[in-house]
Amino acid sequence: MKNIKIRTYNVLVFLLFCLISCSQSEMQEEEQERPLNELSSGTGMFQYTYHVANFSKTMRVFYYIPQYKTETTPILFVFHGAERNADEYRDAMIAKAETLGFIVIAPEFSEQNFSGGDKYNLGNVFVDGDHPSVTTLNAENEWTFSIIEPLFDEVRTKIHSVNTTYYAFGHSAGGQFLHRLLQFKPNVRIVKAVVSASGWYTFPEAINFPYGINQSPLENMSFSAFLSKKVYIQVGENDTNPNDAGLRHNQYADAQGLNRRARAEHFFQFCQQVAVANTISFNWNFSYVANADHDYVKASEKAATLLFN
Repeated sequence: MKNIKIRTYNVLVFLLFCLISCSQSEMQEEEQERPLNELSSGTGMFQYTYHVANFSKTMRVFYYIPQYKTETTPILFVFHGAERNADEYRDAMIAKAETLGFIVIAPEFSEQNFSGGDKYNLGNVFVDGDHPSVTTLNAENEWTFSIIEPLFDEVRTKIHSVNTTYYAFGHSAGGQFLHRLLQFKPNVRIVKAVVSASGWYTFPEAINFPYGINQSPLENMSFSAFLSKKVYIQVGENDTNPNDAGLRHNQYADAQGLNRRARAEHFFQFCQQVAVANTISFNWNFSYVANADHDYVKASEKAATLLFN
């Protein structure tokens, strides 16, 4: 009888182990690649390779195509935060994409291929973005910012889109990436953008990059295109925690404010003043996400409404 109980116990342990292992395998299973030119609606992922002379980057691109997609359905690029969770950012847009009618394109800037803030948040303009110099300035075709326009053309081709412009939303680290993309690539074909809850900003003022434009290619660029583009600066109305994880603090970042809400407000007001002082058309708006702190889901839903309602 004792041996039977032991055998029964061992069988139960084995079955429990199998159940846990199977569940973990299912949870860890990655989304299978589904080429974007399979035009049926729904979610998918495809591999995109950006290649120029002596430089190449391959990335996963997550997407969602609404049920009633046409050749004129708007295209929205979504830039994820520091967790590099492009698939979850795409998923946060699905309900709005279906009801408001737009395609979601969410490129994944993985830590492996775009390590740290230098290669993502700061666009790989410099080898070390916090210490810019002429000798560490990367070639423009190696900037992470330079990947976006060719990717848009790839998407257009794959889905037979006739759109010549696209929309953009970036939250947190993605907001940092997006507002600098608009600065460093003034001719980017983004027609409207929501820059959401950036941890800190590159101001169009004469202080050293990355907090200002000095010692960077921005010194020689006009800010007319940047300030006249249709941009929403967005932040959660409760995104006020000065000790939030990942929020940079030093004398330059803190001069912008002590939390994300204060920094967003300061950046918007400063850019508005620059536009007025230089008689530049200013087409920006400011928006709070009601009852939200640093929640990317609520930020995504609000951004979709601002862009497509």
